[in-house]
Amino acid sequence: MRGAVIHGPGDVRFETLEDPKILKPTDAIIRTAVTCVCGSDLWSYRGLEPAQEAHPMGHEYVGFVEEVGSQVTAVRPDQFVVGSFATSDNTCANCRNGFQSSCLNREFMSTCQAEYVRIPNAQGTLVATDQVPDEELWPGLLAVSDVMGTGWYAADAAEVKPGSTAVVVGDGAVGLCAVIAAKEMGAERIIAMSRHEPRQQLAREFGATDIVTERGEEGIARIKELTGGIGADAVLECVGTAEAMRQALHSARPGGNVGFVGVPHEVAVDGQELFFSHVGLRGGPAPVRRYLPDLIDHVLSGRINPGKVFDLTLPLEQVAEGYKAMDERRAIKTLLKP
Repeated sequence: MRGAVIHGPGDVRFETLEDPKILKPTDAIIRTAVTCVCGSDLWSYRGLEPAQEAHPMGHEYVGFVEEVGSQVTAVRPDQFVVGSFATSDNTCANCRNGFQSSCLNREFMSTCQAEYVRIPNAQGTLVATDQVPDEELWPGLLAVSDVMGTGWYAADAAEVKPGSTAVVVGDGAVGLCAVIAAKEMGAERIIAMSRHEPRQQLAREFGATDIVTERGEEGIARIKELTGGIGADAVLECVGTAEAMRQALHSARPGGNVGFVGVPHEVAVDGQELFFSHVGLRGGPAPVRRYLPDLIDHVLSGRINPGKVFDLTLPLEQVAEGYKAMDERRAIKTLLKP
């Protein structure tokens, strides 16, 4: 088969790879319907997560089941399935508590920008649709496998409630999906922090009521100004930088909550400052599997359309251009078609 391999900063190639095989009775093999480039993939692309050697890329996927291991009964060949970037058996204590991304048998997906993918823990990870969805719905379902599920977790972790004010820090695909989540959870006011007009427009389409272009201390001051000097009830941090975390923590009101889902890079939280802020902080890898059934239904019913975050579609063989476009902020998120 063919798939994406990163060899170093700025160096992604489309290469011939070994076909995936069933290695454990809990595995499944899927034929990729569509896949994509994630904002978190750019950390490696930019050299901020140095690779020791060349390796495949990608952790978002939907597709058709080709083969299943002997212990997999939840899905069968030819079904259309959606999974999560973190695989889970969905039976261990952590899974039962709703944190499948901390499954005791967790494996993170990392080979999905390819024509075929091996899915570990397939029994607990994959969710099949009742029938093959129309192709126009595939981008939305692909978003559910990571960015929509992650944006939903940001809102859930920040405890967005009906009538509340929510701030979204980050205007990438996760941040934009977090706007959708905040609206679905009933936020009355949703303030999206963005400097990019196309992303601002999409944020408004998804439910943002206000746009803040300032960053850092100016951004914090603007949030305080918009919230009567107090701060927001819920802040959704969807970037992962130190500046974004500081902006999020200082934009929340005392008693408010920050949900952080951006993969942290050089982020440090001052314990004394957090102590006196009375701000709650929760985050981590999103337990996407917890939300999959509901989010799949939301997409299939037309209630939400997170697939709109894909503003560039390329054949899988042009994956390198997909990375380049996102790195240069010419695209929010690149959809790849095998």
